[in-house]
Amino acid sequence: MTRSPFSLGRRHLLAAGLALAAATPALANEPIKIGLVTALSGQSALAGEAITRGMQVAIDEINAKGGLLGGRKLELVRRDDEANPAKGVVAARELVYREKVAVVFGGLDTPVSMAIVPLMNQEKVPFMGPWAAGTGITQNGAKPNFAFRVSAVDEIVDVGMLAYAQKTFKTAKPGLILVNNPWGESNEKGLKAAMAAKGVTPAGVEKFEANDVDMVPQLSRLKAAGADTLFMVGNVGPSAQVVKSLERMGWKVPIVSHWGPAGGRFTELAGAMAKDVHFVQTYSFFGKQSPVGERVIKAMVAKYPNVKGPGDISPAVGVANAYDAMHLTALAIQAAGSTKGDDIRQGFYKIDKFEGLIKTYTKPFTPEVHDAVQANDYVWAQFIDNRIVPVGLN
Repeated sequence: MTRSPFSLGRRHLLAAGLALAAATPALANEPIKIGLVTALSGQSALAGEAITRGMQVAIDEINAKGGLLGGRKLELVRRDDEANPAKGVVAARELVYREKVAVVFGGLDTPVSMAIVPLMNQEKVPFMGPWAAGTGITQNGAKPNFAFRVSAVDEIVDVGMLAYAQKTFKTAKPGLILVNNPWGESNEKGLKAAMAAKGVTPAGVEKFEANDVDMVPQLSRLKAAGADTLFMVGNVGPSAQVVKSLERMGWKVPIVSHWGPAGGRFTELAGAMAKDVHFVQTYSFFGKQSPVGERVIKAMVAKYPNVKGPGDISPAVGVANAYDAMHLTALAIQAAGSTKGDDIRQGFYKIDKFEGLIKTYTKPFTPEVHDAVQANDYVWAQFIDNRIVPVGLN
């Protein structure tokens, strides 16, 4: 029997409709993948793990409430960048092109994040920063800009470092000891601007490489120039070497640091003088907690066997920043109503209010402001018995 063209067309339409109907539930059940590129090995691995844990606790909470977009669960996909910008870009490409993640979280290092962000803007995939503080990560000149952050921002931290040093140590002539990379450059610019605004002249600016083990020559020049305080910017390893070099010199000078020392085995590497370093944080699990803080501590203790209490949630900023950032990202996806990159970008601007760990966020992002943490959201901390504790709370 000969089939009419009409009946064939109808059969094709029916087949297409059945295929679509079969695909729709599958799509609804597909997880929404969230990528993370961070240091998961080396001296900063502890911080990478803290970011992971903060994100995962938030993801568990979101999934327990039914997920997003009609029941789709969130799934975390991690890659180790080994603190290497080139490896970070390779990892980000894999997450975007192969894993099809909806959002990429960038981890610890400003140079790595600065390398990844242009790719995110090119591919129109939102980038969320839960740690790296380089001002240019979010203030990158792209229009539209896909980089957002729930973390410290160098130019804001630098103003805080000077204010804290003047209040705490009566600093009049600080010396700058900075890592020789884009993060150090970002802070040199920010610190000089903060000092100029207050009429403060630095004793000098010295740089070190990330793998240097002897900073005595640089520190000796700052001492000879009359530095009464050191402003330090560097990750765990080199920051520890600055402290060890000061110990060899016998120079007891106040150290006001960015949060690099919080990222790993600082007390182990720096020795007894580690406690003399005062550094910035966005959060502490010590002291009276909000209901959100109490809930997160309880979840961390239940999920991770090595966490017995607040002292084991370290570095706290990694957990807190990532927890808040993941929840805000989920709100953006929900507001977008899709996992398309540009929809999510605009979804961030639609967030009204969220009660997080660091603070209660109200309209945290606008097209002009992509940093949710502002000047009044910082605390100062030091190491006491290998624990990161707010200054004065020991």
